[in-house]
Amino acid sequence: MENNQTLNAEKVLYTGKTHTTGGRDGFSKSSDENLNIKLSTPGGNEAGTNPEQLFAAGWSACFIGALGLAARRRKIRLPHETAVDAEVDLCLNDDAYFLQARLNVSLPGIDTETAKLLTEEAHQTCPYSKATRGNINVEINII
Repeated sequence: MENNQTLNAEKVLYTGKTHTTGGRDGFSKSSDENLNIKLSTPGGNEAGTNPEQLFAAGWSACFIGALGLAARRRKIRLPHETAVDAEVDLCLNDDAYFLQARLNVSLPGIDTETAKLLTEEAHQTCPYSKATRGNINVEINII
């Protein structure tokens, strides 16, 4: 199944390419070899990371970028200490696996109402948020 959005994209800005073998207990590396990691099962004792951690890292980094865009539109400077602690749960319900997530956003020095506005806008523009919208439960918290 092809993604029609990609086929209709006016301009592709970047394509991340990885090669993975062995599934959750395997290895994954990017085409430029900047990413070269051992994968492991969530909660296991083996060395390595898991897909949920990788997804959380990517989403939180992207979300901070979206926060920056929202802040620039409002002529607000994001604090250097801006952080997003992403928590991605791998869940099981009636033999069906699914994800759910929490994004805990820290914007020190920004009042709560402004932080909520920035966070709501970021959640509308972040590509990871768009990809998950309507597909998984997502909770966003200002901390």
